[in-house]
Amino acid sequence: MSTLNTFSSHNPNSGAILADYPNTSREEVFATVDRARTASQQWQAFSPRERKKVLLRWCALLTQEVEQIAALIKEETGKPISDATLEATLAIGHLAWAAKNAEKVLGPQHRPSGLLMFNMSASVEHVPLGVVGVIGPWNYPIFTPMGSISYALAAGNAVVFKPSEYTPGVGALLGKLFHQVSPIPHLFTVVTGLPETGVALTESAVDKISFTGSTRTAKKVAASCATRMVPVVLECGGKDPVIVAADADLDLAAEYALWSAMSNAGQTCIGAERVYVLESVADAFIAKIKVRAEKVHPGAQGSYGPATMPSQLNVIQSHIDDAASKGAHFLIGSTDSVKAPYVEPVIMLDVPENSTAITEETFGPTLAINRVASISEAITLANATRYGLAASVFSKRHGKEISRQLQCGMVSINSVIAFAAIASVPFGGVKDSGYGRIHGPEGLLEFTYARTIVKQLFKIPLVFTSFERTPFADKFIKAAVRLLHSKGLG
Repeated sequence: MSTLNTFSSHNPNSGAILADYPNTSREEVFATVDRARTASQQWQAFSPRERKKVLLRWCALLTQEVEQIAALIKEETGKPISDATLEATLAIGHLAWAAKNAEKVLGPQHRPSGLLMFNMSASVEHVPLGVVGVIGPWNYPIFTPMGSISYALAAGNAVVFKPSEYTPGVGALLGKLFHQVSPIPHLFTVVTGLPETGVALTESAVDKISFTGSTRTAKKVAASCATRMVPVVLECGGKDPVIVAADADLDLAAEYALWSAMSNAGQTCIGAERVYVLESVADAFIAKIKVRAEKVHPGAQGSYGPATMPSQLNVIQSHIDDAASKGAHFLIGSTDSVKAPYVEPVIMLDVPENSTAITEETFGPTLAINRVASISEAITLANATRYGLAASVFSKRHGKEISRQLQCGMVSINSVIAFAAIASVPFGGVKDSGYGRIHGPEGLLEFTYARTIVKQLFKIPLVFTSFERTPFADKFIKAAVRLLHSKGLG
C-alpha cells in the first residue's frame, strides 16, 4: 500500500501490485547528487582503462542476470518476454561499446596551429562534466536510459538515475547490480519516486540532465535547467513516417511497417505511425499488410502487451475518433478497438493530414496509411510535422536519395529501427523531437566538455600578443593573410 514516502509499481496486465519503492524526497535527491559529486572526482582519477574494466564487469554481470532483468521488464511493462529480452541485450551491447571505445573517442587530439602560430602546439581534451542526471522512460526501461547512463559513466562522470514511476524496479535492479562491481560508493545511484523526484533532480546541482519523455515535459525540464545554465539532452516523441516507393519490396515493407507500428503496443518513439505509399503499389501493399495484421493480437500471451501507462488509452482513443470523424476508413480495427488495458491493432486509410492521428504522437498500436502520387509528395508530407525523430524508407534503388531529404535524426532503409541496435551511430532527433545525441562517439562526447590547451614551443622574433608588437609584425600578419586567403576573389 502506497504512503507519502513510498509508491507502488503495478503489473499493467493484471493491475496487481508488484512492489513498493521509496518516493525520494527533494532533500534526499540533493544529498544524493552531492555524494555523486565526490564519487565523480574519484572516478575521474581512474585511468580510461581502469574505468573500462569496471564497466565491462558490470556488462558481464548484466549478461549473467539477463533473464532476471527481462522478467522484471515484462512484469512492469507487460511486454512479451521475448521483447523484454531483446531490449535488455541491446542495452548490454551499448554498455560494452561505450566502455571499449571511450578511451579512443575521448583521448586528447592534437590540432594544427596554423602559419601565424607555427611556434605553438594546440590540443583539445574532452573533460567529464561531473554528475549527470538521467530521467528515464517506462516504455524501454533499460535500453533507453542505458544510452545515457553507460555513455556518461564511460566518459568519466557519476550518474544519478531517476527511472519512471511505472518501472522503478528495473532501475532499482540496475543500481543494485552496479553496486556489486563498483569500486566507488555513489558512482551510479538510483532515486525512485513520483514526478516530483524528477523535478528535484532537474533543480539539483547536476552538471547535465539527459531526459527521455514527452515534448511537453521536455520543455519544462529544459526551462528548469536553463535557470542555472545546466545543459540538457532531450529525447522526445515522434510521428515517424514510412515511405514506400514504387520499387519497394512490398512483402518486406508490409512486414516491417506492421512490426514497427504494433510492437510494444505501439509504445515506441521511433515506431511507425504514418505510411506514405506510392499510388501504383498502394493496393498491393495494403493487401499484404492487412493479411499480416489480422494475425496480430494483444494480451498477456499475445503479440504485444497492454498500455503500460493507463492514461495513454485516452490519447489513443481520441486520435482514432478524430480520424474517423474526419473521414478515415478502417482497414483493421475500429473506434471500438480500445479495450483497457489493451488496444487491438488499428490500421486506417485515407486519413486527413489535419487529423490528430497524423499530427500528434499517438503512442499506441495504430497506423495511418495514405496514398501519394509521387515520392516528392511523400517527402513533403513526411516532413510536414513538428516532430523529427526517425523514418523508414523502402526502395530498392533510391533509398539514400530519399533519406537525405527527410528532416529527422535517423533513417532506416529497407528496415525499421535498425539504427537503435547499432552502438556506433548517434541517436536523437530534431524539431520537437529534441536535441543532443546518445550512442556512438557523439554520445560519449555529449557528456564531456572540450578544453583547448595551447602551449608555446619556442620563441620567435615576431610577437603578436603584446603591446610591444612592431610595425614589421603588423606587415607580416597582413602579408600572411593575403597569401593564405586572397585567392577566393580571383
